[in-house]
Amino acid sequence: MRRWPIAAVLVLLVALSPSASNSQSVPAIDWNATGDAAVRLLSGLLKIDTVNPPGNEVAAAQFLKDVFDREGIEARVIESEPRRGNVWARLRGDGSRKSVVLLNHLDVVPFERGNWSVDPLGGEVKDGYVWGRGALDMKGLGAIAAVVMITLKRAGVPLRGDVVFLGTADEETGGRKGAGFIADRHADLVKDAGVVLNEGGSIFRESSGQLYYGVAVAEKVPLPIKLIAKGTAGHGSVPRLDNPVPRLVAALHRIATYTTPVKVLPEVQSHYAAVARFQAAPWNERLRDLRGALENPAIAAELPKWSLTANARVRNTISINMVEGSSKFNVIPSQASAQIDVRLLPGEDAAAFLAELRRVIADDAITIEATPRPSAPSSPLTHPFFDAVDAVRQAHDPAAVMATPLLTGATDCRYFRAKGIPCYGFMPFVLTAKDFDGFHGNNERLSVDNVHRGSRLLYEIVRRLAADPMK
Repeated sequence: MRRWPIAAVLVLLVALSPSASNSQSVPAIDWNATGDAAVRLLSGLLKIDTVNPPGNEVAAAQFLKDVFDREGIEARVIESEPRRGNVWARLRGDGSRKSVVLLNHLDVVPFERGNWSVDPLGGEVKDGYVWGRGALDMKGLGAIAAVVMITLKRAGVPLRGDVVFLGTADEETGGRKGAGFIADRHADLVKDAGVVLNEGGSIFRESSGQLYYGVAVAEKVPLPIKLIAKGTAGHGSVPRLDNPVPRLVAALHRIATYTTPVKVLPEVQSHYAAVARFQAAPWNERLRDLRGALENPAIAAELPKWSLTANARVRNTISINMVEGSSKFNVIPSQASAQIDVRLLPGEDAAAFLAELRRVIADDAITIEATPRPSAPSSPLTHPFFDAVDAVRQAHDPAAVMATPLLTGATDCRYFRAKGIPCYGFMPFVLTAKDFDGFHGNNERLSVDNVHRGSRLLYEIVRRLAADPMK
């Protein structure tokens, strides 16, 4: 296994003020040096190929363990299977408060190198950005989380609760070899967790300049479905009555024209009520009471035209993404199939949804194969984490608004929420709609300013949760 030159990657300078001898004081930290260290660490992480599949996250896990070892921070690499590595590290508190877990995943999605203007695995720092696959999703958050751990250690901050770093494998293909493996097989490592901080929300900047501190409290549950129609193979010159393709197409048409019912969850209502006043009419008024507004069928029909994301947050969604039939135009296949991406709202019954889908299809000859995934409850809308984030917001962006977006995608939070551990998605990076194109996209990058500022914001949040007196 390649060993990385940690000393060349991470040089963290922490300058303590004279008052740092007081155990309750806040040490003065050289944030410029800290941010530079986070940039170097992120660049080093981006150079490690953890594209999933196959993952090979053990190299990144060992890289981070070496960083923690150098700082005298307790750390372990835990493999769920060969080369599928997770890294766990801990700063111990006095046990008077539950631990804070800094969750991040080490794997990244594939890329098409020819569509990038830089080497996707180069970790290049130029034009004010750190470039590379995973800069946003989500080695950037992992890098600043590691730097926060080191800063707390070097500054000698007296901790009431443990601070745990957890870098996991396999998130991009379901997380069963990463967060799921840790939660099920190594639950002792997070058993005293009071909160898990993960990806999902961010500090979103609208085109108007308005900032939203979005804390994700819940997410939709994937339900992969495959429809299969069968018939008799034959030559296309002699059409058959049992050709499975038209049967499948008819079923897909019924699904495509089906509208799932609206259901506005409390966290969704809270989110849109918070952002309503910044929207243009008539939606600024409608969002104040979205549940009531959508009782009007005309407004419900208009919602996806206003915002596809908002529409996805208030209903179970169905996306027909793959259709397979014959491999030749003149051959009638014996089977045709379609794969459908269903996303259920938190708390929905997968069996009940499948029964409804069967009713919509209205064809018993169509086989439905589904792979239900465990659902998880939403995290509470009241928690000390919100107080910590709001204190940071008031200190740095007092005009920003707190919001609670429901994620339409899935994260590793579900493994912890299912065990009753609150998990919140919040990346302390200021991102625009253009920035979000980098998630799973070409030329993914994170600004150096975000790395610097995000390191400080995350430190302040974690310090409030793990060290400062609760207010």
